Amino acid sequence: MTEYEKMISGRLYDARDPELVRMRRRVRTLLGQLNRSLQDVRSGRRLGICREIFGKMGSGLWLQPPFYCDYGKNITLGENVYFNFNCTILDVAPVTIGSFVMFGPQVQIYTAGHPLDWRERKEGREYGKPVSIGDHVWVGGHAVFCPGVSVGNGSVVAAGAVVTKDVPSHVLVAGSPARIIRKIREIRDCP
Repeated sequence: MTEYEKMISGRLYDARDPELVRMRRRVRTLLGQLNRSLQDVRSGRRLGICREIFGKMGSGLWLQPPFYCDYGKNITLGENVYFNFNCTILDVAPVTIGSFVMFGPQVQIYTAGHPLDWRERKEGREYGKPVSIGDHVWVGGHAVFCPGVSVGNGSVVAAGAVVTKDVPSHVLVAGSPARIIRKIREIRDCP
């Protein structure tokens, strides 16, 4: 099993593996081009760069640079996803983002984790847990998603929230750690 295969399957892997280093360098070059570009992301070279970065990408992406990620290829985006300025996705495990999702500035999605045993950390060992965000989700600025969480359809994650456990559909969560503040009325058009 390659280190990449271990990584995306959630096993301990060596982040210093030469293949993984090459993959990160490649995406950093693309991110540099993306973050320096002034074009609309929906057309031209910038759209092409996004297609090279992301594993799967629906139409209607709107991305305000700068944007950062580890690999890019482990990120799946639905239709009409909006990223405000300075968002970061550490995609050592799959990240799935539904359609009509809006991220405020400086939102952070972390799939990467590190062993509690310092000896394993010293050897460069890491692991990842996937993150999934449903359709029609709104995420306020500075929100953080920890490894392994999922957010249901139609939910709102308040600014500054730290999501440490799964969020059901159609709720507002806030705080650190994020907790349900109230239910949101389900609208028939929203799954």
